Amino acid sequence: MSIERELEGQVGLVTGGGRGIGRLIARELAAAGMRVAVAARSADQVDETARELGGLAIVSDVSRREDVEAMVAMVERELGPIDLLVNNAGVGGGSGTEAWRQEPDDWWRVFEINVLGAFLCSRAVLPGMVERGRGRIVNTGSGASYLPSGGGSTAYGASKAALGRFGELLAAEAEPHGIAVFTISPGLVRTELTGALGDDAPWTPPELAPRLVRVLASGRADKLAGRYLHAEHDDVEALIERADEIVDRDLNAIRLQR
Repeated sequence: MSIERELEGQVGLVTGGGRGIGRLIARELAAAGMRVAVAARSADQVDETARELGGLAIVSDVSRREDVEAMVAMVERELGPIDLLVNNAGVGGGSGTEAWRQEPDDWWRVFEINVLGAFLCSRAVLPGMVERGRGRIVNTGSGASYLPSGGGSTAYGASKAALGRFGELLAAEAEPHGIAVFTISPGLVRTELTGALGDDAPWTPPELAPRLVRVLASGRADKLAGRYLHAEHDDVEALIERADEIVDRDLNAIRLQR
């Protein structure tokens, strides 16, 4: 197997894969030889992405249990057992709108997609991964989960904080079964979700997050499971070399310092 096709034969599922970061991740994984399914609520977007990659398009709402279970069953039926799940589906939710001006249902909807969606998708793929003794899950987090003024709405930052903690706890549960779980920050990538920030924002090169996910999919970084990895600020190859130290010193983790 050539290094350019190091994921040949593996199967990946990318939620929120119809546009933006999800589409770029799906494209990178396909370039590495992975058979990729892309899922989102917009049929036209997932169809376009899947045609480009020669992959599988699925229309699915990750906040609905029945949608998620049908999605995972379809991927496994059409492509085979899932080796990699990328929980990338997410929404921003009322940027610039104060909490007291938001409708509770709208606020909670952000959690339903950003957090419940990741839980439901992980829950659906994990039994098969546990049975096979292998698998990887990557959650798309955000610096809004810990930055003092993370931007966006209270729902967005809080949901990404919850997603990060969920990923860390899930990593501890899954590790004895040979499964690695990661949470990454793609940085500030210009997409439909962030484009309103304007030309002067400190944009992150869009190719960095897909490259990071590709490395994580390879298994070379499995010792870093449960760690928070930033696509722009972390050199993943250097972290792999320092993995034992990072685990021993509990680095790349969001912790309270006293």
